[in-house]
Amino acid sequence: MCGIVGYVGPQNALDVVLGGLRRLEYRGYDSAGVAVLADGGQATAKKAGKLANLEKALADSPLPESTIGIGHTRWATHGGPTDRNAHPHVSADGKVAVVHNGIIENFAALRSECEATGIEFASETDTEVAGHLLAAAYEAAPAGPGRLAEAMRAVSSRLEGAFTLVASHADEPDTLVASRRNSPLVVGVGDGEYFLGSDVAAFISHTREARELGQDQVVEIDRHRGLTVTDFAGTVVEPAAYTVDWDAEAAEKGGHEWFMLKEIAEQPQAVADTLLGRLGEDGGLVLDEVRLTDQDLRDIDKVFVVSCGTSFHAGLIAKYAIEHWTRIPVEVEVASEFRYRDPVLDRSTLVVVISQSGETMDTLMALRHAKDQKARVLAICNVNGSTIPRESDAVLYTHAGPEIAVASTKSFLAQIVACYLVGLILAQVRGVKYADEVAAIVAELQKLPEAVAQVLTQMEPVRELGRSLADADTILFLGRHVGFPVALEGALKLKELAYIHAEGFAAGELKHGPIAVIDQGTPVVVIVPSPRGRSLLHGKVVSNIQEVRARGARTIVIAEDGDDDVVPYADHLIRVPRTPTLLAPVVTTVPLQILACEIADTRGFDVDQPRNLAKSVTVE
Repeated sequence: MCGIVGYVGPQNALDVVLGGLRRLEYRGYDSAGVAVLADGGQATAKKAGKLANLEKALADSPLPESTIGIGHTRWATHGGPTDRNAHPHVSADGKVAVVHNGIIENFAALRSECEATGIEFASETDTEVAGHLLAAAYEAAPAGPGRLAEAMRAVSSRLEGAFTLVASHADEPDTLVASRRNSPLVVGVGDGEYFLGSDVAAFISHTREARELGQDQVVEIDRHRGLTVTDFAGTVVEPAAYTVDWDAEAAEKGGHEWFMLKEIAEQPQAVADTLLGRLGEDGGLVLDEVRLTDQDLRDIDKVFVVSCGTSFHAGLIAKYAIEHWTRIPVEVEVASEFRYRDPVLDRSTLVVVISQSGETMDTLMALRHAKDQKARVLAICNVNGSTIPRESDAVLYTHAGPEIAVASTKSFLAQIVACYLVGLILAQVRGVKYADEVAAIVAELQKLPEAVAQVLTQMEPVRELGRSLADADTILFLGRHVGFPVALEGALKLKELAYIHAEGFAAGELKHGPIAVIDQGTPVVVIVPSPRGRSLLHGKVVSNIQEVRARGARTIVIAEDGDDDVVPYADHLIRVPRTPTLLAPVVTTVPLQILACEIADTRGFDVDQPRNLAKSVTVE
């Protein structure tokens, strides 16, 4: 949830750390802080609010120059977003500085233990416990190289919950240590310098060479001795190396006012890149990583799709496609509920987990529960080397590139496309679709980037509409078939960005209750299915438009080119290119993203960093 940066090398550490925090602020922006080792002690600065507040404080009261430092941008869990709760936290003896991502579940007992020794706490956080415990463990550890790492192993073994910890000690001015359990951490390796980050965005402007840190591992970075990784028991392990396939420019706004607008504009490329290279030498579709046999996939008799938030909506769309193409029953579950309701899983169950970051804690815990029940797990993820794909049996990466805005846009479209590919791969392996049938659908998928690009060229009327809706109290979204998840996603985007009450409904449910909230002038957005092929469904949605309009609604209709039946009933008509029914969400979603962004901007809100939210939810 929070953003963490660490640096050891020849550069001014504060410059490197602040640069990394700017790229990670999407992970949390309730407060920010830094610590550098200088003059035999810890020099710290931290401020509540966004990173700009910290930068102003540092301009007024600069820290001494140093070549080793840590930084943090916070999404508050334990303790409110105040100066004193901001990280880093310093031990009672002033020697240890620590930053933390996650939740230490047994902090109350550990805090009582520390207080019994006379330590007075300076914050309400669970993180401060780790700082005091590290200081005590350091004093108890044998002197010599690796002493701070030994202290980190001892402390980490005592902690319960999810955590990434990064710490420095005043007596070891050349060393940083870090540990992780159920929370992301990557190491960047440069020329005579090392970086730590919650994700690679923290150091991408310096190096693209990274190392994966596994579960329950500790990394020691020493200026002279280099990089050492061990498990919590002290056994040395070799971290997996990989190269990041995007650069710093990909994480900049590129002339757009908001990252979200840039990422919306990148959607044609994100869809194209997700489709790229999917055909194997034999002409069949392929995954990125497979630790399953074709027979494993043929044995599947049920699919669960498990995810959170926007990814959950992608999962709902996946259900329509996978069931239609494979005839395998599919259930779609909110990850936070999945393992607590005791789902029926076995070796014939495929659990598809979807996560942009690959670190979503609810989804990760659902994955582990599925594995414990011997189910097969296939991950759809945007971040190479993250925890969820590493722990899955098969992986399909969405190649959407870095997504900085908290509200997901291009990752959502890429996830939908990835879900289609999973459905087609299952159909292909199980032999329920001929090769030419799969090829025909893939050909339609390959038209989607151009279709999305066409939608983006027609969005100025949508922006104008958004400005006119900025004062609305409630906006409703209606859809049927694959249009229903699109309606849910449109409502979620509006809630996330503009803080307006918004609800998505299956249009057929309208008369079963939701129509009661329609009042004079209530904006209602309707996603209309194609009149081709499913004309009965189309006619029913047109009737829904008439029903809400008769009760005073202001109708905003998204319909494909050539659909003239909706014209008499649309106060505002948004056209999208003709697309096969199952693939339509890729184009019908885009106007809803633009609409939410424009409404939020007009209302004066931060589009990239909506209140109370963070990009990657790494706590349950």
